[in-house]
Amino acid sequence: MKNFHQKIILLFTFFLSVSIVSAQEFLPKNLTENEKALISEFNFKSSRVTDPPVGPVRTMAEWEEIEYLFITWEPSYPNILRQIVEAAIQECKVIITTQNETSVSNYLSSNGVDLTNVTFMDEPFNSIWIRDYAGNTIYSDDVGERALVDWIYNRPRPLDDVMPEAHAALVGIPYYGTTSGTNDLVNTGGNFMSDGLGNAFASSLILNENEAGNPYGVSTKTEEEIDAIMNLYMGIESYIKMDVLPYDVIHHIDMHMKLLDEETLLVSKYPEGVADGPQIEENINYVLNNFQSPFGTPYKVKWIDAPPSTTGSYPDTGGYYRTYTNAVFINKTVLVPTYRPEVDVPALAQWQEMLPGYNIVGIDVDNSGENLIASLGAIHCITHSIGVDEPLWIVHQPVSESTPNATVQLDAMIKHVSGINTASVFWRETGNETFTETAMSFVSDDTWTASITMPSSEINIEYYIEAEANSGKTLARPIVAPEGYWTISLESLSTEDWAEKNISGPYPNPTNDKVNFNLNQINGPINVKIYNVLGQELYQSSIENGNGIITLDLNATWSGTIFVSFEGDFGRINRKVIKY
Repeated sequence: MKNFHQKIILLFTFFLSVSIVSAQEFLPKNLTENEKALISEFNFKSSRVTDPPVGPVRTMAEWEEIEYLFITWEPSYPNILRQIVEAAIQECKVIITTQNETSVSNYLSSNGVDLTNVTFMDEPFNSIWIRDYAGNTIYSDDVGERALVDWIYNRPRPLDDVMPEAHAALVGIPYYGTTSGTNDLVNTGGNFMSDGLGNAFASSLILNENEAGNPYGVSTKTEEEIDAIMNLYMGIESYIKMDVLPYDVIHHIDMHMKLLDEETLLVSKYPEGVADGPQIEENINYVLNNFQSPFGTPYKVKWIDAPPSTTGSYPDTGGYYRTYTNAVFINKTVLVPTYRPEVDVPALAQWQEMLPGYNIVGIDVDNSGENLIASLGAIHCITHSIGVDEPLWIVHQPVSESTPNATVQLDAMIKHVSGINTASVFWRETGNETFTETAMSFVSDDTWTASITMPSSEINIEYYIEAEANSGKTLARPIVAPEGYWTISLESLSTEDWAEKNISGPYPNPTNDKVNFNLNQINGPINVKIYNVLGQELYQSSIENGNGIITLDLNATWSGTIFVSFEGDFGRINRKVIKY
């Protein structure tokens, strides 16, 4: 390991000798003036050639179970890093990269931190921003062999750049690089967010940094070519890219957005017309009008206020890019950046409400002694994780509402390399202390199901899913169960109101040739009709199965506003579509 890094360092002797990049020099998240001067001369492409992984592969979601949390120990931020270690050691193994192990271990021990779950890695590095340069966890065949995928880092920081290989060697897992050859791809971890089901989000920075004339020396790539590389190495099938924000210098989505689960987006909210607020709103509308969650439902958007400075300044008036979305999941704990009590208290309360049962830990990144946010990053930016070996993977679309006396079917995809022994739904009426266990039945293709009859009164149901693999490994979803759970709200609704809530779409909208809708357990035959603005019928069909995604082909001669109606025992539901 040491010899490898010595060879790498020798390749960059010139750059290090002129102190353009130095392991001792603190480097902000953005490019320094010295680095800007260097970037056109720096060799970003690597000689470390790897074949792509043998597919299919899946990228881990950020809320999945992890085994390791990695940080690099930057002496400028000892208190922030100590708090991260203190919280993380309760959940996973913590790897601290430092060449001053004695000093760091003494500091942590003297501040009451138990080092039992801590490993020190003696490697040089350039910066604290490990999220951007560390490798991303993938699994073969969903839950099989664990590996790391590395991109070309968009900073002339050679010590950071080789860190993913050191991480892979430490854990003892394969390493794959998109760092050379025809698959050379510039990307950074703070601008990537995966749902674990083949969907990922990024800003258009990923397009800009790989276009013609890029300063990194990588081959020009179209969006389609970038998508193909991400699919090949990481199993990404839908790569959603939003316009960069005008006041976010780094252009990483983790500074204003967070995936809480497969269908929920947490998004920073600014006062109307302020800073990046208008562009963020435009981006979210783009997502809502053109994409659906992997469950075929509209994404749920939760807004959280971006805090201003003490003088009321936002990024457009000289304030730092403060955010509550730059948080990190560490199994049952979530670390959230904080700033000052008057804005933090409601923000942390919102996090707790959104993620019941999780241990929500606020870490100050804005105090005078350790003002991390001034360097344009927060907690997610300075941490990175590697998922567990042989994960027990549970995917479930929570049921959020029903009606009294209804029978609710709960389905889940559950996988483990050893196979699944048992799976159960645990449920109770709100106010009860104990959960009732209902066994799930295997259907096919890793799908398990159970049915629960709702009570006759309008009382909520709380539930979670737990599975045991044949290996003996057990896991629940939500991972914090039974302290945390999903809630089914019961409400007496008319048939038409029920249909209104359970026919979602259209998407994409506007559209050219096709439009999709998602129907959720709509009973009875359904007539589907399309009308123009004059009320003239353009199309008619009927369907028997009111559960799942339906796709309607739109005639090339249609244009402008059209209306899609669904008629059945529930009445009539209308949806407006813009056809271009």
